[in-house]
Amino acid sequence: MNRLQPQSHWLMLATCAYMVFAAGSGSAQMQLAPNQTNGFGNGKLVTFTYLQNFDCVDQPVMDLDFNRLLAQSDPNEMQIPICQPVTEPTQDPAGGDIKHTAHLYVLIPMFSVDNDQTASDAMDCPFVRPGELCGPALGAALIKAFGFVPEAWKKKVNSAITTQCPDPNHAVPGTCTMHASSVDLSVTLAALGKAPNPPTMPIFVPTPNHSHVVDNSRVNTGPIWWEVRPVLVMDRNDWPAADGSSGITSSKMMDDAEAAGRAVEVGSNFFLFFSSESSSMSGMTH
Repeated sequence: MNRLQPQSHWLMLATCAYMVFAAGSGSAQMQLAPNQTNGFGNGKLVTFTYLQNFDCVDQPVMDLDFNRLLAQSDPNEMQIPICQPVTEPTQDPAGGDIKHTAHLYVLIPMFSVDNDQTASDAMDCPFVRPGELCGPALGAALIKAFGFVPEAWKKKVNSAITTQCPDPNHAVPGTCTMHASSVDLSVTLAALGKAPNPPTMPIFVPTPNHSHVVDNSRVNTGPIWWEVRPVLVMDRNDWPAADGSSGITSSKMMDDAEAAGRAVEVGSNFFLFFSSESSSMSGMTH
């Protein structure tokens, strides 16, 4: 028996080493791929896998740049994507009736954890786009409109909360894998009484920091087009924790916050193409 003890000892060490290696491999597999983000659904984390670029639908009789020329007669309107919250087309990018298109609820933190009054805290433009409002100019406009710089457009989101975008692999404010890098807030601000109504021109800003929610029935869904439905979250207490343990992590919780006046949901002409899958991952947001 004594002669077998060294072998048992080495066998135990080998087994422990394998378990450590296996655990490490499992952890590595939990990392998001470059074309993935996290989301929430049914109170849990889900993983989105993006398979092609976004689309911001412009239909022939729309006038997204407000120059009084319908898109069908305005080739300039086709040259840059105009991703516009509030404005909804009648069809998704596949030509399907938008009434039957899946919804991606994009939670936008329209509050400031620290009542930020520093205009230079607002995010810079991730890419150069003529006329885009960003940096200190964006910060000053936000402070004038809302009284503070919301976490949505901060260069660095306050450490008291987390968001699932910007891109988890390239943490550049205003970006997320396969998303548009800017949105037009003209109609949104007009609806809120903070810009001319009707709008006279687009107001482009970097895509805000945000998180995602899908309907319970869509948690496990193959690759399809989803309509982005921005949800302005006004109360920090409603903001979801990174692991999904609190805050808005389901469409039911989101509806409750909207009914209580703590969140506002709108449609958009912005669509994303991805699959959704249940995930046991936690702490993968930043």
